[in-house]
Amino acid sequence: MQQNINSAEANPIAHHQDHTIKESRQWSVLKAKDWYAEQGWIIGCNYIPASAINQLEMWQADTFDPERIDRELSLAATIGFNSIRVFLHHLLWEQDSAGLIARMDQFLSIANSHHIRTMFVLFDAVWNPFPQAGPQPSPRKHVHNSGWVQSPGAEILKDVHQYDSLKHYVQGVISHFREDRRVQVWDLFNEPDNMNNASYFDQYHVNKADLSLILLKKTFEWAREINPVQPLTAAPWQSDWSDDAGLTIIDNYMFNHSDIITFHCYEDRNGMAARIQMLQRYQRPMLCTEFMSRHSGSTFKEILPILKQTRVGGYSWGLVAGKTQTNFPWDSWQQEYNQEPEVWFHDVFREDGQPFDPSETAYIRFLTASHF
Repeated sequence: MQQNINSAEANPIAHHQDHTIKESRQWSVLKAKDWYAEQGWIIGCNYIPASAINQLEMWQADTFDPERIDRELSLAATIGFNSIRVFLHHLLWEQDSAGLIARMDQFLSIANSHHIRTMFVLFDAVWNPFPQAGPQPSPRKHVHNSGWVQSPGAEILKDVHQYDSLKHYVQGVISHFREDRRVQVWDLFNEPDNMNNASYFDQYHVNKADLSLILLKKTFEWAREINPVQPLTAAPWQSDWSDDAGLTIIDNYMFNHSDIITFHCYEDRNGMAARIQMLQRYQRPMLCTEFMSRHSGSTFKEILPILKQTRVGGYSWGLVAGKTQTNFPWDSWQQEYNQEPEVWFHDVFREDGQPFDPSETAYIRFLTASHF
């Protein structure tokens, strides 16, 4: 008996992987298709107000900005966006759970007033692995997403014994909004196996994918216990998805436990078309929850027609350029930019409400004028 305890402590990943988590109550294909038939064409963006550098600054009481959010979401509505993907953070729950719920409710009311529904993201494995509540840093000049933070971050992710402390956050948030039609989808974990090495070296995360899979499984289980009316999902973002044999363990889990299929693709039109074709074998509704990087050929004019033709929903990255500086490219972490790029990487509008490219917004408005 003592030997088993020591073994578990010495290799907690293996111990938790051996632990059988009860079978997921994934929606049937029919239920998922019925849900999607009620939605129309879901089209929108990943949203954070221009005044926030990250999820914490967006939602904390001192920096939550409903007037700006209302103004910016009105811009989204003018080009036909009907859904937004928005990131939360577990530290917000630990800091002030009642306040977080109240601000989420206010946010949903603002979005709903513009006929926009919301996909909430609970965890995120990308960018700064050491999040801290409270005042957030100023942006690093001209650096893409210089202040975005992971949730839960390295200190918790490296210690599987802390994972269950996150259950109250997951279940508290979902249970409050489990029947709220303003919430469209629950995205449980953004890019859980992203090693993040292009921006931050996660020294604790040699086995990050294994650790994230443990937390991902628990998060699906916690969410299933609440049984929300909205679908649950998590999105693979890399590798070859052409057949089940070639899937990574974590991608296989996400595809086969999500109620609807979500994925990320910043490739050009041929790459997007190939990704969609690969995933049609699941016979479930599909949403591309991240696309649009103008430098790689992932533009609205190239991608939106494919999404609309195949009845796949889509969320571009960014709306109004601001403190996240995602109009600068990913490689701004490696090379210095002295001025705004001639061609923006992400984002659609300037802070004054003017579009980066008026012909682009006119095209988006044209395609969204008639949904399915």
